[in-house]
Amino acid sequence: MPMKVLIADDDRVLSHMLATRLRALGWAIDLAGDAMQTVMFAMRGQPDVIVLDIQMPGGTGIDALRKLKASVKTAQIPVVVVSGSVAPEEEAAIVGLGAARFVRKPVDGDALHEILREVTSAASSPGPAATR
Repeated sequence: MPMKVLIADDDRVLSHMLATRLRALGWAIDLAGDAMQTVMFAMRGQPDVIVLDIQMPGGTGIDALRKLKASVKTAQIPVVVVSGSVAPEEEAAIVGLGAARFVRKPVDGDALHEILREVTSAASSPGPAATR
């Protein structure tokens, strides 16, 4: 069964280009066009990873990231944040909010594929064994 990616971006051209490339590489894709839709789709669809734009209508990607990380249903889903308009100090703040990675636009489909593979394998690998 293919890994499922939720691409959340209001740029339809970019979303469809990334979706086409990732589908060709074996990923199942869902698309969301705003922050509210992103949270709703993530809660219902339980994707393996989310690609989240910061500049979106219906609340910002930051709002969506906060909601995703605050919910027990979605807190463990890795989120790769993409943006072309974030200052370097904001990148650290975004990762501090729980993003697995920050990627600057324009996003290359092959590079994104590698990042998605890394964050999903890291998310699915067991953590350190508990010590007593």
